[in-house]
Amino acid sequence: MSSIYHTSTPVISQTLVSYPTKLQLSITSLPLISDHHHHRSTISNSANYRTSKSDLRSFLFPTDSRLVGNFSVQCSCVDSLPNHPYITSFLYSFFGECGLNEKETEYLLEHNPSLGAASFDSIQARVSLIESAGIKGVELSRLIIKCPYLLTAEEVHIFLHFVLNSLHGNVEPAQLKRLFAATEPRFLVGFGQKVSLLISHGVPKEKIVHILNNVNLTKAMCLKSIQEIDRTISFLSRFGGIDIIVRRPMILNFDLDTQLIPRIEFLKEISGGDEEATGILLRKLPALLSYSVEHTKDHVECLRSFAGLTDSQIFKIFLVFPNVVSASRERKLRPRIQFLKQCDLSSDEIFKFLTRAPLFLALSFRENIAHKLVVLAKIGYGYKNKELAVALGAVTRTSCENLQKVVELFLSYGFSPDDIFAMSKKHPQILQYSYRSLQEKMEYLVEGMGREVDELLAFPAFLGYKLDDRIKHRFEVNRNVIGEKMSINKLLSVSADRFSAQKKKKSYS
Repeated sequence: MSSIYHTSTPVISQTLVSYPTKLQLSITSLPLISDHHHHRSTISNSANYRTSKSDLRSFLFPTDSRLVGNFSVQCSCVDSLPNHPYITSFLYSFFGECGLNEKETEYLLEHNPSLGAASFDSIQARVSLIESAGIKGVELSRLIIKCPYLLTAEEVHIFLHFVLNSLHGNVEPAQLKRLFAATEPRFLVGFGQKVSLLISHGVPKEKIVHILNNVNLTKAMCLKSIQEIDRTISFLSRFGGIDIIVRRPMILNFDLDTQLIPRIEFLKEISGGDEEATGILLRKLPALLSYSVEHTKDHVECLRSFAGLTDSQIFKIFLVFPNVVSASRERKLRPRIQFLKQCDLSSDEIFKFLTRAPLFLALSFRENIAHKLVVLAKIGYGYKNKELAVALGAVTRTSCENLQKVVELFLSYGFSPDDIFAMSKKHPQILQYSYRSLQEKMEYLVEGMGREVDELLAFPAFLGYKLDDRIKHRFEVNRNVIGEKMSINKLLSVSADRFSAQKKKKSYS
């Protein structure tokens, strides 16, 4: 060994200190380490050549300017430096540190000539960039095996620098993994320009990362040209484009001509061609654009044929409750509409019911509606009639627990089930009010106003007014006429303008 390598001890020490610990290899041991299967090399005394200090530095340590000292190395002649067994040895060691075993590394090098042609430092730097983006450990090793081009493609280098610098490394690692696994390097070109296009169209800079983390980066950004993305945003701008995209980024995944335009045009068609109303609907629930035209058509046809509704009525229901499109036709739409028809509701009455209680189409029957039907039956509602339908429409807006507590509250104040039934027929909303709010108003009626709870039988709507802004305020203003026993109906139901006029008249008298 001493006859082949002539170097001073300080230089070797300096080299080992300056290079990363995990890659420290004694220079004098390189010929032995290079003995990896078909990469085995032997030293031939007849093919020796002398390498200068600068040659060796650029060969083994291309970027290490701290390597100093005068020394010379004699080694076997090689045709191509990148494929030299010394470099191969470093790669085996380095990939081992990344989690690849020897067989995986051998397969990687055999089937990816670009790795052998790349400098060791460039591969190490690329891995460092990928780790900085959040992909590390086992995930990194798997990604290298699946997508070795990540270590050599220049497009990946540019993309990673944009993600780490311009986007501050905030793109989720899972998103990057999916992108790398599904996208060829050439499709990463122009990624930064496409992001800039979104910003120029009005996407707030603080929302860019949110959008990128919630789209299919391959479909939305890489496989589409700048012109395609620009056309999509321009078309959507007629319906509130940027707001829709920010709220539902995955819309960018869809193709403009074959998906977005047909879906929006169908919604506009049932609106009667009202583009503004269509925009209101889409801004209310951008997820509507996730459903195919066929899916939405089937829901519209169900409401047309089975409920007897017009397109105008269907669109109004969509405006009130866009999620009707997500309700199962067979499990929810048809059974619920059938129930309303059995309650003797006409098509117009079904329309009014659904605009007032659209959640009826979405709630679970077993876990919600069935329990409420039991409570309504206990207070006197008959089976499948209009009164039951109206009451059921009211209680769709409250929980089963709250409904039960409301009934218990009325019973605790001495009302019978028949009384509750009578009051709810006059004012069905009392069944949906918060029981705590009802309790406060009933306490004030009895203790603050000195009235009897029986007055609620004649005017249950009392329980729907705001306690402080309406009930207490008007009672305090009219306290001087309390001896006249003004009815709570007269006290509260008069309009605000008329009440103000009466108040002024009393102040002048």
